[in-house]
Amino acid sequence: MTAEEKAEATRHVILRMEAALGENSDDMAAHFHEDFRWMGNRGCGTKPDLRSFRENWQLPLRAAFTERHYKTERFICEGDWASCFGHIEATHSGEFMGISATGKRVTIPYMDFWKVEDGRIRDNWVSVDFAAVLAQLGRDVFAGEGWEAYDRGERTPPRPQ
Repeated sequence: MTAEEKAEATRHVILRMEAALGENSDDMAAHFHEDFRWMGNRGCGTKPDLRSFRENWQLPLRAAFTERHYKTERFICEGDWASCFGHIEATHSGEFMGISATGKRVTIPYMDFWKVEDGRIRDNWVSVDFAAVLAQLGRDVFAGEGWEAYDRGERTPPRPQ
């Protein structure tokens, strides 16, 4: 298999998995190895296997956010590695980080890096921007101290001495 063919096969695995997530599929073993690892940023946790991923990520996400639409903006594939960035558009329908359902439509930004082996995902490094989601729900986790204030000229960034 050429490098281009391998990259396209990897891309197909990821697109198939993403479609299954969007359809609320419960057959994640078709897409992930049983002992695959899901490694998220702070606030998202780490899932050491498929069962943990399902019970401690997939199902809680479904409970908190319904009417989900995955909008991947860009895929990059090289051999058995793939990455992407995009967002989920969803309705806040259940408790999320202590915030009761608001019914608001939110955007959940994400970045993923996957390692594919034998046609299924072995490892997944993830960054989900929960701070952005919380801001959309009215909670500023940075308590006004986010560096966006520098961008808007509301604060002057400190400089090294």
